[in-house]
Amino acid sequence: MTDTRRRVKVYTLNEDRQWDDRGTGHVSSCYVERLKGMSLLVRAESDGSLLLESKINPNTAYQKQQDTLIVWSEAENYDLALSFQEKAGCDEIWEKICQVQGKDPSVDITQDLVDESEEERFDDMSSPGLELPACELSRLEEIAELVASSLPSPLRREKLALALENEGYIKKLLEIFHVCEDLENVEGLHHLYEIIKGIFLLNRTALFEVMFSEECIMDVIGCLEYDPSLSQSRKHREFLTKTAKFKEVIPISDPELKQKIHQTYRVQYIQDMVLPTPSVFEENMLSTLHSFIFFNKVEIVGMLQEDEKFLTDLFAQLTDEATDEEKRQELVNFLKEFCAFSQTLQPQNRDAFFKTLSNMGILPALEVILGMDDAQVRSAATDIFSYLVEYNPSMVREFVMQEAQQNDDDILLINLIIEHMICDTDPELGGAVLLMGLLRTLVDPENMLATANKTEKTEFLGFFYKHCMHVLTAPLLANTTEDKPSKDDFQTAQLLALILELLTFCVEHHTYHIKNYIINKDILRRVLVLMASKHAFLALCALRFKRKIIGLKDEFYNRYIMKSFLFEPVVKAFLNNGSRYNLMNSAIIEMFEFIRVEDIKSLTAHVIENYWKALEDVDYVQTFKGLKLRFEQQRERQDNPKLDSMRSILRNHRYRRDARTLEDEEEMWFNTDEDDMEDGEAVVPPSDKPKNDEDIMDPISKFMERKKLKESEEKEVLLKTNLSGRQSPSFKLSFSSGTKSNLTSQSSASNLPGSPGSPGSPGSPGSPGSVSKSTSQTAAITTKGGLVGLVDYPDDDEEDDEDEDKEETLPLSKKAKLESS
Repeated sequence: MTDTRRRVKVYTLNEDRQWDDRGTGHVSSCYVERLKGMSLLVRAESDGSLLLESKINPNTAYQKQQDTLIVWSEAENYDLALSFQEKAGCDEIWEKICQVQGKDPSVDITQDLVDESEEERFDDMSSPGLELPACELSRLEEIAELVASSLPSPLRREKLALALENEGYIKKLLEIFHVCEDLENVEGLHHLYEIIKGIFLLNRTALFEVMFSEECIMDVIGCLEYDPSLSQSRKHREFLTKTAKFKEVIPISDPELKQKIHQTYRVQYIQDMVLPTPSVFEENMLSTLHSFIFFNKVEIVGMLQEDEKFLTDLFAQLTDEATDEEKRQELVNFLKEFCAFSQTLQPQNRDAFFKTLSNMGILPALEVILGMDDAQVRSAATDIFSYLVEYNPSMVREFVMQEAQQNDDDILLINLIIEHMICDTDPELGGAVLLMGLLRTLVDPENMLATANKTEKTEFLGFFYKHCMHVLTAPLLANTTEDKPSKDDFQTAQLLALILELLTFCVEHHTYHIKNYIINKDILRRVLVLMASKHAFLALCALRFKRKIIGLKDEFYNRYIMKSFLFEPVVKAFLNNGSRYNLMNSAIIEMFEFIRVEDIKSLTAHVIENYWKALEDVDYVQTFKGLKLRFEQQRERQDNPKLDSMRSILRNHRYRRDARTLEDEEEMWFNTDEDDMEDGEAVVPPSDKPKNDEDIMDPISKFMERKKLKESEEKEVLLKTNLSGRQSPSFKLSFSSGTKSNLTSQSSASNLPGSPGSPGSPGSPGSPGSVSKSTSQTAAITTKGGLVGLVDYPDDDEEDDEDEDKEETLPLSKKAKLESS
């Protein structure tokens, strides 16, 4: 019995003036040596850990509220509260606090809340109490002035509150209110408005309990109807008694619960609708009113959760086919309001609330409701579903995967949600936007759990792409069977934009699941049909989808794009846009600029080879000319792989510092050569024959002639600023006089299986991780007195590093040293 009596919840007031639940435990009072005084201790009922250790300070103001609450402040911005399960436990602890502070336990507050000034201390000594004028109609103005003059002073507020409590003054004022209404005494009613508003600002729980009692609350609301600043009185009582109806969809047998629901609704109405918007000063003076509503809601949710018969009847009637539509609508609206009510709860309370609903079968019930024809019922069910997804998406995912083993795809909960999104009749698609957000939460890997036995991400995404993705993409596929959208009205465009937004999210977060789906179903080609839409926002959504795919720099996607020529719709849209400087123009240019800057070789070659004639006249940006330059550099390196080899040799030669380094490196080359010979790799193929000097110089001379023809064009391109801010690479040829060189090449090198002549082939320089197989067979260098015909590419350091990783020129340089020796 003692445990139940001392069972409490610990609350702290946060910066938003909301109470945070710190846990449930059992409170006790004892002397704590470390704190040097009697203290309140609360130990958690779950693990016995210490939730609260607070010394009962003789000067701290403790307040007792609603018979089961004790509230106090330990620092300027640190308020604490203990909420007792039973009134007897609250009374015991209150007596301990009053005993330490030397106060009478009958009081509801042990100290003044704010330190008063010296003048107020003098007034306190000279006038120990505050005398109220006689509660008469003729003295209402005097009473209103007294209340208004007391509000600025904490001490006078406290005295006024005590006087109002002790003399039962509020009920007397309400009796005068009836007299004034009967006599239509407008002046008296205006005074009563000011008096009752001032009593609210006293921020006193004991006064609220009187004002919000069943017999007084409607009269209090009546007093607040006569605002002197308004020409006509408000009809709040008429609304509460005639318009607002209390419906018991399931009979509530507990009279205390029913009374608490009525009281909370009316007090909430007073706070939101009746009282004028408080000033910054007045807002802090209504904190007790906020607390009163908060703790009432906690009690209501707790009492409903504990009433198993109530919840069992609720869900039974929800899913019963015999329940008529009007009754079912009321049941769903009640459940929606119940869930909305729970949003004010703290995390622990909310966890218990949704666990109770889950155990009662709320998700199967929602599945039944969403399959009904009534639009209002489905809308309310959607709101309930949103509360569940926001609370615990994993719980929803687990349910839908379990039901997939028993039901067809058409009646799965997620597919019902997708169908409601697609069939939203709102022209602005307000409901569809909400549902798309819920789907995004459900498919977001960031909130998926991973355990030792299973991975929620793998299981759920496999389920989603197998059972649900075809339902989501159905409107997209149905509308893109031709070269342009079959339906292009505004509402359809909005819906397709929402679907594309979710698909773009999947591209970014789902890796291979979405990749397989896009390639197997040819989704990107269908999406790019929407580039022809008359709605710019939809065309941009389609472009954004492709841009997200290209941004992954995935060769599987790239080969799919090239094979299906999926740049064609983008280029068409770019040309149709003309010279207009708009978002479409900028977005398309940015896509090609990304390909250029990131040097995606396969896409660069594909774009130039297939679309250069359409893009070559675009000169207001250098993006396309930069792409062409990238392509030419790539092709020339593929056509002349020996030039790349010589560049590497030059770089190696350029970095040698002294004779010792040269000797060390030569010894390394010889050792490496022996290893190569042991592995059966020949530096020069036996079938090759040495060529004379003219043969050696011929390919280089032709190369120089080709470059001279293009020199003027290159200079123009290089002098212009690129979008990326980087300098374009250039070529330099240098020859040293009086030197000779001998180059041998194998003419069949370009025909090898790994030939770099085909962009994106496994052996091409553009393929990640590839090594040119023809390097050791394509060229060898012999030198006499120095290196001749050296070709250097003064690219930036970043490209040099990449080339060093991709090229293997060791056999060339070793052969050069062997023959020169």
